[in-house]
Parts: sequence; structure tokens; C-alpha cells
Amino acid sequence: MPDRRLSCVCALAMLLAGSAVPVFAQSGDLPRWARVSFFAQGSSMTPTDGGAASSYSVVTTTIAAESTRRSAGGFEYGLNLTFGQYPSSVGRGQRVSIYDAFAAGSLMNGHLFVKAGQMWLTDLGGLGAIGGGLIEYRQSRTAGHLRWRAAGFGGLEPEPLTVGYASNITKYGGYVAVDGVGAEKHVVGYVVVRNSGLTERSVVTLTNFVQAGHQFFLYQAAEVTINGGAGQVPAGLGYFFVNAHASPNDRLDLQMTYHRGQAIDFRTITEDILRGRPIPARMLDGYLFESLGGRVTVAVRKNLRVYAGYSQDKNGSTSDAINRVSFGVSSGNFLGTGLDLNVSDYRYSGGTNPSYDSWWVSVGRNLSPRVYVSGDYTSSLSIVRYVQSSGLVIETRPATKRMGGTVLVHVGRTASLLFTFDHTQDTNYTENRLLAGLTYRFQ
Repeated sequence: MPDRRLSCVCALAMLLAGSAVPVFAQSGDLPRWARVSFFAQGSSMTPTDGGAASSYSVVTTTIAAESTRRSAGGFEYGLNLTFGQYPSSVGRGQRVSIYDAFAAGSLMNGHLFVKAGQMWLTDLGGLGAIGGGLIEYRQSRTAGHLRWRAAGFGGLEPEPLTVGYASNITKYGGYVAVDGVGAEKHVVGYVVVRNSGLTERSVVTLTNFVQAGHQFFLYQAAEVTINGGAGQVPAGLGYFFVNAHASPNDRLDLQMTYHRGQAIDFRTITEDILRGRPIPARMLDGYLFESLGGRVTVAVRKNLRVYAGYSQDKNGSTSDAINRVSFGVSSGNFLGTGLDLNVSDYRYSGGTNPSYDSWWVSVGRNLSPRVYVSGDYTSSLSIVRYVQSSGLVIETRPATKRMGGTVLVHVGRTASLLFTFDHTQDTNYTENRLLAGLTYRFQ
């Protein structure tokens, strides 16, 4: 995207953010907001075998703004844009990522909602990115009662790291949602992705959040593949996540999580079919991962909590299950010292790797009402790599150690400065990373 176009987008965002009038006539209204952030990051990596050092740098600008959302209807807009430059990378061009860039309006006293542009439909989870239009009909919102919504949408699929849309890809579908009191929500959606006339994916999405006061909440999300890879990928559950949390009293918290996912490259499979190429069986199976665990947290005293947990994880369809035992301590104003303290340990055992511990220690303190300083230490990191022959692979690095520090400075009521330094020591390399950022919030 040329600089001139980017400048116009930035100017428009600031103009809209600065000109909106915060009028909230009804309790269902949500206020306008806007934010501009600038971040500069630089890192240097030195191999331990005496090889040549390498460096990396990126400058990122994020502009986000959203108008007042009025329950009774009216004009709305939203913009969320990220612009990146890579000074140290020769030949690497500028990148622009658009999360939201839409205009919308409510008609019929707020019952009919129309939205156009590039947007992320959060009711559909990870399949919600679309460049096109949405029409939604809403029941009137009455305090303390459920409200249903029904919508249809259609358009193109945005490219994630540039301005534009995926070639020959269209997306359409609809959803029905029921909104309850507070954050309660239940959504059933249907999404179809077409690739040059073939059905790349057709998926049913399910999301629900149930809350009973401050004592219990349950969140669930799922994706069920109906048709995938032009019929080559078997139908079935593609993703499921559940998080249940209960607080029987003020001192005890109980949490259970289950996560199952199957990553399949539907785009490559469909394009191979269009070009008459053979499809390896491993691509149809995808990358399967699974995790089941729970945690118990006890408030020992004011500002002091301890927890312990256990989970069992699988990092791939052919991986052995890994046992993960955890415990930790967190405290704000630890023993009246003013220090915020967090200590946790994850003990991994099973699988093909020897048992090891992953520690995290963090200590922070306010030096003044506007300055907060913290330092942290982490051991045993993991990285995710893409290997063409076998898909995604998670590598554990038990010998890796990382130390870092952060300074957060609030400048007035609308701006903040962030400085972060990390030093990572691995068996194969040493890396130093520095991040500096400025965020300005429009009032």
C-alpha cells in the first residue's frame, strides 16, 4: 500500500475519532473510543558456535477507532489497521493488515442492522474475517431478558498481511444468536468458503457462554466440518474448547479446561484438486492436538493466592501424551512490601523427552503512581515450526533461559510509554531484544 494511501487512512481515523460526540442516551449504548500505538523492536542473535550474528528490526503502527454504538440505531464506523516496516530486512516490503474498516447503520429503531466493509464477525470465531456485507435483525433489548439476533453475510476473504483479498475465494453464511444478561451468549453459525467453484469448507460454528453470578461460568466453542477440501476431508469435529470455572466461596476457585483441535490446510488441498495434483494422505489427516486439565486456587490470605493443577497434553496426532503438573503463588503487595510477585512451575514428564521443569518468576513494583517496573525469568521455552513433510511440530527447549525487564510509564491520562528488554540464552544461540512503544488514547 503506498504511503499516500496509508496517510489518508490514518488521517481519516484520527478525524473520525476526534469528531465523534459521546452522547449516550440509553443504558445499552457503548461509548466511542480510539487509540494510536507506535512500536519499534530490534533484536540481535549470535550463534554459540562462532557463526555470524544476525539482526532483525520492525516498526509497527496500529490505529484503532470505533464510534458510539447506540442501541436505538444510527450511524457507526470502525477501523483497526496495523502497518509494519522492516528496516533491517533487505527486499522485504511494507505490510498492512486490516482487521476492521467498516461503516454500519441501524434502522427500524435498532431492529435492522446493516454493515459493509472489511470486518471480523466475532460471533463466528476464527472464521469471521470477511470483506463484504452483513444484514442482521435484532429483537428489542429488555433489561434482564434474553434477546435473539439472526444474520446473513457474504463477501470475500481478506488477506491477513496485506491490503487485498484471496484470489477466487468467496465466503457466505449466517448465524442465529441469543444474548442474555451480562456476557451470556449462545451462537450457532454456518460458514461456506468457495474456491473457484469448489466448496473449500462448509462449517457449523457453536459458541456459548453461561454465567451464574460470580460463582460459576462456562464457555464453550466448537467448529464442525460438514464439507472440506471439495469433499476429500471427512466431516467431523474440527475444534472444541471448553473452560469451566467455579468459586464455591471467596477463598476457593476451581477450573477445568479441555481443548481439541485439528489443523488441516483446506486451501492447499482444494487448489491441488483444481490443478489435478495428487493429495498426500498426511494432509487429509492434518495436525491433531489435545489437552485436558484442571486447577485449584486457594486464597491463603488477602492478596496471596496459591494454586496447583494437572493436565495431559498431546502435541500432535502421532505424539505420546505428556503429563503437566503445575503449582504457583501470586501476590499483590507481597507481605506489605509493595512488590507484586508471581512464581509458577510446570513439570513435564512422559513422551519421548526427559522430564523437565519450566519456571516463571515475575516481580514488579510501582516506583510512583505513573511508573511501574517489573522483571521476569523464564526457563524451558517451546517453539512451533512448520515442516513441509510433516506439518506443524512443537519443539521443547528445556535448556533455554530468558530474562527480561519492563518499564511502563503513564504520561497524563491519555498516553503511555512501554520499554521491554529480553535476553535469551539457548544451547545454539544468544539473543537480545529491545521493544519501545507509545500508545495514545483519544478521550
